[in-house]
Amino acid sequence: MFLRRIVQNVHNSFSKMKKIVIAMDLGGTNMRFAAVRSNGEIVASLRSKTPGGDASVVFAAIVSGIAGVIQRSKVRKPLAISAAVPTTSTTPEGILSKLPNLPALDHFDLGGSLRNEFNVPVLVVNDATSATIGEHWLGASKYARTVIGITLGTGVGGGLIVDGKPHSGADGSAGEIGHFCVDPNGPMCGCGSNGCLEQYVSGTAIVRFAKDVGLSVGTSKDVFELAMSGNELAAGVFDHAGRHFGVALANLINILNPEKIVVGGGVAAGWRLLKPAVLAEVEKRAFAIPAERVTIVRAKLGDRAGVLGAARIAYLKSAEMEK
Repeated sequence: MFLRRIVQNVHNSFSKMKKIVIAMDLGGTNMRFAAVRSNGEIVASLRSKTPGGDASVVFAAIVSGIAGVIQRSKVRKPLAISAAVPTTSTTPEGILSKLPNLPALDHFDLGGSLRNEFNVPVLVVNDATSATIGEHWLGASKYARTVIGITLGTGVGGGLIVDGKPHSGADGSAGEIGHFCVDPNGPMCGCGSNGCLEQYVSGTAIVRFAKDVGLSVGTSKDVFELAMSGNELAAGVFDHAGRHFGVALANLINILNPEKIVVGGGVAAGWRLLKPAVLAEVEKRAFAIPAERVTIVRAKLGDRAGVLGAARIAYLKSAEMEK
């Protein structure tokens, strides 16, 4: 009996390892696809530019990416497809709405369209929440109980881990840190409000402010390189972004009293330039005890965080359904 149990456990573990989830991280600039095992091993991956155009063009690129990574992984049929999307709202079926940085997919039925295309279960989740879950699973906030995850990219996204579990709120929109208002008289945001954090510390915002002060740049990386070479105007752009970021973090620290804040996304590569202003504002505005407790760290998983988090959500959902 004991030997039979050991053999069964080994068989069950092997069966789980054969399962593959196809995870997608759809950004305003890039799309990432990965075939992921239940232990987080990525067995195949693809990356491509997010195309312009209407929903049909974007969806065709999504289908091509998913099909490509399925082929590379040599899986006959994935356990599920899990799509991380920059949406502030989605129905349980996967109908998207409010995508400030990808408006072509507003009201698009991504979940239903993918189910029809691939005939497997489909989950659609917020991209920043997925990245936060990925980092909590295998990255910078592993074992922490209360975490704020923030992605700085084309836009600004956020996710929450509360008491060791993802917190998505009553309607699934919790953690929209990019639309935390830091200046009610600030620039108009794609979400319809004014002065959102996204308008100060996203890659798009950094480029906009750099051009406002007379710099000829195309990307936030250009601004970073100018600042690192000693350009004071470029350094001032990061200081400006960092101060607004710090205001938002101070308020979040006071509200949630987190153990860790994990900062990821492409713009996080400029953290060394943002950090002094961020920490100065946190020290000035946050309550002393929670400010001393929290650690603000760079994400560890890079551009894998979103696909790993999306896959993790799918495996957890699958385990729930098997009970």
